[in-house]
Amino acid sequence: MKFKDEMKERIGHIEAVLDWYLPRPEGLQKTVLTAMNTTVKSGGKRLRPMLMEETYHMFGGEGEVIEPFMAAIEMIHTYSLIHDDLPALDNDDYRRGKKTCHIVYGEDMAILAGDALLNYAYETASKAFDMAKGQETERVIQAMKILASKPGIYGMIGGQTADVELEGTPLTMEQILFIHKNKTSALIEACMMIGAVLAGADEDEVKRMEQCGEAIGLAFQIQDDILDLVGDEEEIGKPVGSDERNHKATYVTLKGLEQSKEDVREISMKAIDILKDYDQENGYLTRLTEYLISRTK
Repeated sequence: MKFKDEMKERIGHIEAVLDWYLPRPEGLQKTVLTAMNTTVKSGGKRLRPMLMEETYHMFGGEGEVIEPFMAAIEMIHTYSLIHDDLPALDNDDYRRGKKTCHIVYGEDMAILAGDALLNYAYETASKAFDMAKGQETERVIQAMKILASKPGIYGMIGGQTADVELEGTPLTMEQILFIHKNKTSALIEACMMIGAVLAGADEDEVKRMEQCGEAIGLAFQIQDDILDLVGDEEEIGKPVGSDERNHKATYVTLKGLEQSKEDVREISMKAIDILKDYDQENGYLTRLTEYLISRTK
């Protein structure tokens, strides 16, 4: 089977998991529930739950205990995008080729939908306790700790804060790397760590997955910066050149286009070097990392 067909198959499975765990849009809170559901289901690569599930299987994990966490991480990712697009932050009208949440439902409901998704993510992840048997319960506790910390002030929110406060200033490479490693890598680290923890990986293996996730996240974000400069607007689903128009300093503006492309390859190889010790059964995670290097959207 071709890699893209394998990826499509996995995305289909992730969509089914999301359908199962998303709330039904009914009652007096129907509007916010509809905003939550439609935004989560508006497409995307499903990279984070995919990395989580594949890491779980790579370390021998079997069963459904991973699925509430897969749904939860996509809810957290979606909440961050909803809030990212708000007028107070990036003020974007389109994402994935569709109108953003605040354009469709209003700014007030978009704020509430983001808040709701973050809260519901933990409610969803906690359902793993009902599935856990024996020592799995301790693994779920560890996974919950990771899920609680990586999106927070020392992870994604920390990176987002620096990104907002430093906007319009001449950024140093140190500042750009801080933003990328926290705003983007932190959630990807969480995915791979949670997958490993729930499968029963040891402390050293979990640490290596954290390092792997950091490299994948950094390479992914630099490639995003590249696509903002040279990508196809229809393919990536949002306007290109927005960083340049907003005078936003990025990795590419500091390093240049060609060096940035080389760095994406080099950083991705760090992740692949870690994976080669574990990803031996079907090599999907390695091939996924290779795919992300050359992606065009």
